[in-house]
Amino acid sequence: MSAQQNNTSLQKEIRQLATSKNAVILAHNYTIAQVQDVADYVGDSLQLARLAANSKADIILFCGVHFMAETAAILSPHRKVLLPDMQAGCSLAESITAAELRAWKAEHPGAVVVSYVNTSAEVKAETDICCTSSNAVQVVESIPAEKEVLFCPDMFLGSYVKRMTGRQNMHIWLGECHVHAAIRPADVEVACAAHPDAQLLIHPECGCVSHCLDALAAGLLPDVQTFVLSTSGMLKHASSSPASDFVVATETGILHPLRRDNPSKQFHPISPEMVCQYMKLITLEKTLRSLQEEVYHIVVPDDVAAKARLSVERMLAIG
Repeated sequence: MSAQQNNTSLQKEIRQLATSKNAVILAHNYTIAQVQDVADYVGDSLQLARLAANSKADIILFCGVHFMAETAAILSPHRKVLLPDMQAGCSLAESITAAELRAWKAEHPGAVVVSYVNTSAEVKAETDICCTSSNAVQVVESIPAEKEVLFCPDMFLGSYVKRMTGRQNMHIWLGECHVHAAIRPADVEVACAAHPDAQLLIHPECGCVSHCLDALAAGLLPDVQTFVLSTSGMLKHASSSPASDFVVATETGILHPLRRDNPSKQFHPISPEMVCQYMKLITLEKTLRSLQEEVYHIVVPDDVAAKARLSVERMLAIG
């Protein structure tokens, strides 16, 4: 049996089992193509959080990383949430602990804590309002101007939000995603030189964002060709843009839905090495086993979930 035939057989078995168990399969844009193709829904953190909150399924099978499955469990406490591989963690989520956040809050009494959704349930429980890359600017803008803001854990997204809002009373935690942090200004210059007519799509977590915004302001990059967007924003932009050529600065998993939805357009990774090894741990074989054995069951303690739920629901209310 060829690899393609084996994948097709696994996908068919997964779909049949999901139907029989009344399970919904959610997959992040960074998972492998075969997993995206077997999922009921594919999206970014915000889209998948909304879907989890509104799910009527008995089982939510989350093909993503641990903090995402935790968020689903927080929002759907009466559903069984499964994660195919417990080793699917997140370097960004691990860059701040609840104890560290409590200590930071003690240094800034009265400050409003904004945590990126890429955090543990315990950190969310210490947070006033969560955000994702697609709504971080809106979330910070919703906070009264006189209030100090503690933004964690991503320093690149935080720097981008601070620049976009012009907010001076915003403090930023020095955490990073190991994949996005590796995207440097030199990578942008090389990719743009190789594809001079392409539009540049940059995720706001990228280490090159500040440089690119400075270059835009200085006229070194054409503003009509450079866009800072979340993964869902990239998908929407690529579909509506008259451009046919794009350089994409984020994890390479996004290339699959971009190419699937826009078969006549070209998408080039800023670097083929922009791969999250945690997302790639989620395979068809593990997805099938997760459904068969109902592993691994993600449970958030009730007291932690109750506090964390408030911060996530505040985020969902903003949009």
